[in-house]
Amino acid sequence: MGLFEPDTEIYRDRDVLREDYQPEKIVGRDTELRQYISALQPVINGDQPSNIFLYGKAGVGKTACTGYLLSELQSDAEQYNVNITLIRTNCEDLSTSYQVAIQLINELRLPSNQVTTGYSKRQVYKMLWEELESVGDTIIIVLDEVDHIDDDSILYQIPHARANGNLSEAKVGIIGISNDFKFRESLSSKVQSSLCEKELQFPAYEADELRDILRQRADVAFYDGVISEAVIAKCAAYGAKDAGDARQSLDLLMETGDIAVEKRTSELAESHVDEARESLEKSRVVEGVAGLTHQGQIVLYALLMLNEEGKTPTRARDVQPRYEMVCNRAAVDPLVPRRMRDHLGELAMLGIANRIERNKGESGGRYYEYSLDTSPKLLLQALQETVDVVGEIETTAQWFDGQT
Repeated sequence: MGLFEPDTEIYRDRDVLREDYQPEKIVGRDTELRQYISALQPVINGDQPSNIFLYGKAGVGKTACTGYLLSELQSDAEQYNVNITLIRTNCEDLSTSYQVAIQLINELRLPSNQVTTGYSKRQVYKMLWEELESVGDTIIIVLDEVDHIDDDSILYQIPHARANGNLSEAKVGIIGISNDFKFRESLSSKVQSSLCEKELQFPAYEADELRDILRQRADVAFYDGVISEAVIAKCAAYGAKDAGDARQSLDLLMETGDIAVEKRTSELAESHVDEARESLEKSRVVEGVAGLTHQGQIVLYALLMLNEEGKTPTRARDVQPRYEMVCNRAAVDPLVPRRMRDHLGELAMLGIANRIERNKGESGGRYYEYSLDTSPKLLLQALQETVDVVGEIETTAQWFDGQT
């Protein structure tokens, strides 16, 4: 017998718990689905598609709902002789409209006829219009993580292509998906009016909605009798606490199942959930901190110090003096306040810190307050190199006692 052999005691289909799995039915998003269906209705009528902008935190169902509804739309459209072409592009590694345009051209071309950089922007847009016209009929372009695009040229050009005489046969609509609630505000007014023609906000999942999602997946992923409602409820409760993220909840459920397999038990236990959460949290923190720049790590250590001294939530202006002190100890030139605030925003985006907007009215204005949203002990372990350079403070030294 070899070192590896199939395990069939726990999982019926482990892949069902993965991020890229598309369920046959969407649960926990009835209101958003109704609004989304209404926004897509012109397509089935053969009319110009609406431009739709979706926003909400990661893991709240934006991409899953989009994949589900577009699949249903394409299937239903065949009955009414409406031809729909779908183009899906993730903009995570695309920072300019120029890059996005090239990506769209290549999505429409054969592998032997791909476009590379070197053309002028005018030439690239001309090629894009030609490719879209050659497809014709209704075209829906999905731009996932659209907030990664630094300029909004393409978000204006495509919605106005017919009005500007660049398209006549093709009817093109954009679905922009963003994790950044503030991205819409960064767009020019002319882009907002077109890209955000139909706007849908996806709120964080509640615990009961996460239970429904996990139960739906668990029924397919695990064998009967392997997982209890108590385990599902506990995973959902942790997920609701961790920003209502279905993706994190599913990761937690999968890690719980893996621990049950590793321990050779016949079913998942609540103790496995606790063990899985600790393991995932540690991995997330280590990965998140490792991905920060040196300045980002210094900003995090400054915030962590204030947290351990009981001085959080705190404003960025109150983090600045502590940050400058840490920079001085590390022999690093401090950033100007605006750049330091950018790093605080990145920590919030990664889920390492929590950012809350305050509005004190005309007298106090609007501002953000920051606090840690992660275990200080895990953060200090991940920041070990920074701590070695800067040194410990009395309130954090306790975490290192007895540490190897």
